[in-house]
Amino acid sequence: MGIEVEMILRLLLAAALGAIIGYQRERAGKAAGLRTHILICVGAALFTIASLYGFGANADPDRVAAGIVAGIGFLGAGAIIRTGEGIVAGLTTAATIWAVAGIGLAAGAGLYLASAVTTALILIVLFLPHPIR
Repeated sequence: MGIEVEMILRLLLAAALGAIIGYQRERAGKAAGLRTHILICVGAALFTIASLYGFGANADPDRVAAGIVAGIGFLGAGAIIRTGEGIVAGLTTAATIWAVAGIGLAAGAGLYLASAVTTALILIVLFLPHPIR
């Protein structure tokens, strides 16, 4: 299989995995839903692919990965809202944004099983009932 075909498959995997989590968030009525999660996952995958293949032998993919992790924090922070009386909303959405970026990074790096298993683990966590208050 040609390297460009593999790159496309990595992007498609990232889109599919991001869509799975995004669909769950959309169904739960959260602010960051299907499109947001797909875009984050595919974007992280593309940055990873570009860092691995686009800059030659002197490239440092570690720096791009670190940039993705740090940069996605700003998106996640934007999802967190303090509503008054000490109530904070959006932490789970921020966490899924961060985790989906990691899934995209892994898919872009060719870690197919790790990205798929992580998606399954996140779905399990999201479907667990809320703790009793």
